[in-house]
Amino acid sequence: MKWLALSLALAAPSQAALRFGCSTVSIQRLDPLVEPGKVPSAHLHQIVGGNAFNASMDPADGDLGEKGTCTTCTFSEDFSNYWTAVMFFKHQNGTYKRVPIMQNTALPNGINGGMTIYYTQQDFSSNGNQKITAFKPGFRMTVGTPTAESKYGPGLKFVCLQNKGTRFPELDDFPTKPCPGGIMTVHHFPACWDGKNLDSPDHQSHMYNTVKDAFQNSGPCPASHPVRVPQVAYETLWDTTQFNNMWPTDGSQPFLLSFGDNKGYGTHADYVFGWKGDSLQRAMDSSCMFNACENGNPLKSQGVAQMNACKVESTVKEDIDSWLPALPGM
Repeated sequence: MKWLALSLALAAPSQAALRFGCSTVSIQRLDPLVEPGKVPSAHLHQIVGGNAFNASMDPADGDLGEKGTCTTCTFSEDFSNYWTAVMFFKHQNGTYKRVPIMQNTALPNGINGGMTIYYTQQDFSSNGNQKITAFKPGFRMTVGTPTAESKYGPGLKFVCLQNKGTRFPELDDFPTKPCPGGIMTVHHFPACWDGKNLDSPDHQSHMYNTVKDAFQNSGPCPASHPVRVPQVAYETLWDTTQFNNMWPTDGSQPFLLSFGDNKGYGTHADYVFGWKGDSLQRAMDSSCMFNACENGNPLKSQGVAQMNACKVESTVKEDIDSWLPALPGM
């Protein structure tokens, strides 16, 4: 992210952009898009957002924005769910430990793990002179694939943090040396929709990616996917620092994602839309930026205590916190 450009954008008239925190609502083996109804799913995920999250998430069951009763996100009208694979450390003795999640330094203190969520437009200073169309009830998508063995696409990145404010350089795979401030994973979703399908069999074909790395858009939407929707992105900060003194003596990279990927090319993320009513469209039509969109301007918001209080009970009963002999489900 280009913080200088962002500062200039905030100082000048600008189109809407949302950046907000969501604390963790659950960490468990459920994956309602890729493995709907399967309990447990193949690997562990961290989920944030509304408390209507469950193993199936069938759009026929109703509008997610109307089903949730609480959300872990700053904006209390956002009952969407956002999830990614979990990061683990592999000790030289062959055991595994889940890596804790940290809050982003740009967010209010006290957020329980979670993610930073972005909904941007053309970039941080413009909507590209286009109407930005909010997602519709029932919309869902994924980005990345756990089976990738090489760079899968733009916007799927790792950052070796010097501190929580570090944003560059962005890497296509795991850092190869201990990071003083932890590791950040970044997931940018496509921002062009076909305007017809709320989903597709692979959860990706109804979308088209014109996005470069680091929140930079690279061109107009094609005729096949003509509708510009918000640019959704996740940032997750992993506190790998507590393992820096356990780095393998042979220098090998000891971190991996919850499905066994120690390269990082299989990093992926899932999104299910669940904003209440027209709240997201109102935000995209406004001129607010980041926390200036809170407190009814135009979005309702809530405090950290309310965010952290919202939970989804684990359906899968298994140990995910101890030193483990194997990755959950592997």
